[in-house]
Amino acid sequence: MTHLSISHRSADSTHIRTIGVIGAGQMGSGIAQVAAICGFRVSMVDVTEAAVGKGVTAIERNLERQVGRGKISPEVKARALAAIATGIDYALFADADLVIEAASENEEVKKAIFAKLCPVLKPDALIASNTSSLSITRLGSATDRPARFMGMHFMNPVPVMALVELIRGIATAPETFAVIHDLVGRMGKTAVSAEDFPAFIVNRILLPMINEAVYTLYEGVGSVVSIDNAMKLGANHPMGPLELADFIGLDTCLAIMQVLHFGLADSKYRPCPLLVKYVEAGWLGRKTRRGFYDYAGDKPEPTR
Repeated sequence: MTHLSISHRSADSTHIRTIGVIGAGQMGSGIAQVAAICGFRVSMVDVTEAAVGKGVTAIERNLERQVGRGKISPEVKARALAAIATGIDYALFADADLVIEAASENEEVKKAIFAKLCPVLKPDALIASNTSSLSITRLGSATDRPARFMGMHFMNPVPVMALVELIRGIATAPETFAVIHDLVGRMGKTAVSAEDFPAFIVNRILLPMINEAVYTLYEGVGSVVSIDNAMKLGANHPMGPLELADFIGLDTCLAIMQVLHFGLADSKYRPCPLLVKYVEAGWLGRKTRRGFYDYAGDKPEPTR
């Protein structure tokens, strides 16, 4: 797949002033926070008022932490919060220049969102998906504007991580890529371009490593603590792979491995049966307070 270099096109994104975010979870609220801090008007929507409220609380807490560390002023915090409109009605996106979808990693859920979103958008509005593994070409084909659609995969946690993967589907227009590439810089992030293959760059490399760590546990090569300490002290990783899996969410890890296994048809991407069992048990990591570690007490304790 070849694309026109952005150097051959205008990379001006100054017309993007209002950004919509679909999903108020960890990723969506993080994207909304960063956009608001950078001076954009933001509309954040989720399926329930409770979910939206939880997202706003997370943003307020994160901004207060930044104030406490001297990274932003109280005035910047107040201005960012005032820039974020929230609700459960997609009509909030009527004036959006760009809408970033950050819903769960489920293709049918995302397609249903786009079917609901497209009728309320301006004709020239752009759509981006924060998918971490799914085909941008297929997702874009579910919209009324595949040329104005692309992948914009932020890393978790969004306010901290500098990288955004940019993924073009086969129908994505060069102008769309150029505008979003420029926008990433305006948001204080660094962009890398990835082709539209399962899991793109980061998760194509990262998730098989995590899956192999789960196999290492499953086969009894090492305990949870031994595996994590080995990679932290032996490979200088800031988090062990099982600790990281809990942070990402074991359901998300499994979904990405399933996309890799199905999309590339290679047995080396087969999800570890132990990972499947943990997800079946509802042990999804930090968000359910139990995964490879139990988070019910003051200190995480390994569950295996």
